[in-house]
Amino acid sequence: MATGSVLTEIPNAVSRELESFKTPARKDVSPVPKIGDRAPPSSNLFLTQPKPTIIVFLRHCGCPFAEKTFRLFTKFSNHHPEIHCIAVSHSSQADTDKWITEVGGEWEVDVIADPDRELYSAWGLGLSSTWHALNPWSLYSAYRLGKDEGIWNTPTSSGTRWQTSGAFAVDAQGFVRYAEIAKSADFVPDFKEILKTLEAEKKGMS
Repeated sequence: MATGSVLTEIPNAVSRELESFKTPARKDVSPVPKIGDRAPPSSNLFLTQPKPTIIVFLRHCGCPFAEKTFRLFTKFSNHHPEIHCIAVSHSSQADTDKWITEVGGEWEVDVIADPDRELYSAWGLGLSSTWHALNPWSLYSAYRLGKDEGIWNTPTSSGTRWQTSGAFAVDAQGFVRYAEIAKSADFVPDFKEILKTLEAEKKGMS
């Protein structure tokens, strides 16, 4: 890369990082779906029947915990073709596509870009607090993730650091069977636990 391009990119990256700290416009957020509720209807999130579905709502592209979550999810999807796996990003489509390539590809995960955060709101995921995003434990967890696994925070192209993440599982009939909302920024879903929940539900129906 030419020196001029580097000098131009540095302030652009700083500007994008600062933009990610701005509080976005608040949206009307629906209640979090309860276990046993019908999954919220959506025109762009398709639940593949008769498969159960796991839906993961990510933090911004560039967040190390989003990267850790997505890497685990893609590996999970490759080993469990009987489950429909969906990841939702609130970064732009272009930035989401670029980030997915950088973190290893989508494997068997369907990825939906939701920059207007309509899906997040429909599933009860609103904006978080400063403590949620920047508490000492989450910051230390980010440091450990970088040191131990080489997953560091990377420049944010779009999206907001204040968006709450979460994970849901929906059975083959379209009912919510698992719901977990991030209590802090370092949230990473336990996919083994989600799988156990779906398997227990399936056995209970047989």
